Amino acid sequence: MRLVLEIEQEADGRWLAEIADLPGVMAYGQTPDEAKARAQALALRVIADRLEHGEESPDLQSISFTAA
Repeated sequence: MRLVLEIEQEADGRWLAEIADLPGVMAYGQTPDEAKARAQALALRVIADRLEHGEESPDLQSISFTAA
């Protein structure tokens, strides 16, 4: 499973990282790396929750994050 991570800087200086393939997975950080790490952690929580509830069963042999 490949998840594309989009990172952009907001007008107030904060960084926002978002994974469009997982609606609602977005996170702010003071640096691009902090925003990226928070979004990746949230994405893994969302995937785990979906698996626990039988909502989807993606190919999880490998999960990778790619910057857009």
